[in-house]
Amino acid sequence: MEFSSKLLEQAVDQMSQLPGIGRRTALRLVLHLLRQPEHQTEQLSQSLTNLRSHIIFCEQCHNISDTPVCEICSNPNRSSELICVVEDIRDVMAIEATGQFKGKYHVLGGKISPMDGVGPGELKIQSLVERVRQGEVKELILALSATMEGDTTNFYIYRQLEGTEVDISTIARGIPVGDELEYADEVTLGRSLQDRIPFESSLKRN
Repeated sequence: MEFSSKLLEQAVDQMSQLPGIGRRTALRLVLHLLRQPEHQTEQLSQSLTNLRSHIIFCEQCHNISDTPVCEICSNPNRSSELICVVEDIRDVMAIEATGQFKGKYHVLGGKISPMDGVGPGELKIQSLVERVRQGEVKELILALSATMEGDTTNFYIYRQLEGTEVDISTIARGIPVGDELEYADEVTLGRSLQDRIPFESSLKRN
């Protein structure tokens, strides 16, 4: 692909590094930005700069936040006795869209995957164990994707919490095996939360 401008080429190179964006799509996006009023492009640039400079992670659940404690964790109408464990922010957004969950979250930041070099130490598992051991949590819902890595992570967390009095459940497998949670439709995901089962029962089925 030949470019008449080095600036255009550099912009396309940067845009094409985004997931799912090839060079042709990147070129269309960059040309679209050039056709927009300059202030709109500046607002986009400033919002991305602010995102990188000022975004933080919630001290309690590790969700992306603007404040030390996110809006969900600080909401007095959300139950601190019920914690939903998810892989990342996209899963929080998917579950929130169902309107079925009124507890709080714990974002692991991924799932155990030895093939990818991700072990328990790279995830926010220890802080989850500490939250449970504080005694306020009554039930933990393991809402990880129905994959081998998700099941491995579920089992590891289960073993780490043996001896505690917290009830551990997992979402019902209305989510197809091998699917990521974020791609589930809202109705299916909502029912999977409502129809959750004790984690030990899921082990017996396997």
